[in-house]
Amino acid sequence: MNRPDGVRGRRPHVLLSVAVSIDGYIDDAGPDRLLLSNEADFDRVDALRAASDAILIGAETLRRDNPRLLVNSAHRRAKRVEAGKPEYPLRVVVSAKGELDPAANFWQHGGERLVYTTAAGAARIGDTLPATVVSLGDTVDFAALLDDLGERGITSLMVEGGGSIHTAFLSAGLVDELLMAVAPILVGDPAAPGFLRPAAFPGGPHRRMRLADVGRVGDMALLRYLPQEEGPDAG
Repeated sequence: MNRPDGVRGRRPHVLLSVAVSIDGYIDDAGPDRLLLSNEADFDRVDALRAASDAILIGAETLRRDNPRLLVNSAHRRAKRVEAGKPEYPLRVVVSAKGELDPAANFWQHGGERLVYTTAAGAARIGDTLPATVVSLGDTVDFAALLDDLGERGITSLMVEGGGSIHTAFLSAGLVDELLMAVAPILVGDPAAPGFLRPAAFPGGPHRRMRLADVGRVGDMALLRYLPQEEGPDAG
């Protein structure tokens, strides 16, 4: 697991959540968001958000999808409050350049927000956003990001994308759990965004994740992988 004991405290458990087409795309190339999930899967994701201390996306997803990134169920929000938690999880954006639109839906709704960026990005943002802005130095170091979240008391982090963020976490070996919902859709457009970017992943194609569970959500397959544990055919 990626949460060693030490002076900096424990890193949060990292759950990477993604919905993909059969051919591995997370959207099409059109101007409107392609809804890969069905209603039951959207509800499943809402429950995962409600169970998380924080939810993270990248600036690319913020610009492309303009999400609110909220827990939509009033019942789930009430249960969080009953448990002594904030009504909404901490919502986190990663933006190396700090190019974030203050008019985006993300900044208009929900509770506390956090932006991880570089020194240059923090200078660009200034005081333009209703969020805590954290500079990670010259580059965005995702291990340092997790250390900082751990110091803030975050024990569970749900990473919702997009592709460059998923790639960064997986290539750095920082994902504890991967939930992949596969929609019965073929996108077939090389201009569309894929789940992952080319990268040097730990172990490359010779390292197998462990498939921990296979489920069904309506017409979608749900695959649960544990990236930190090798599959039965590894080695």
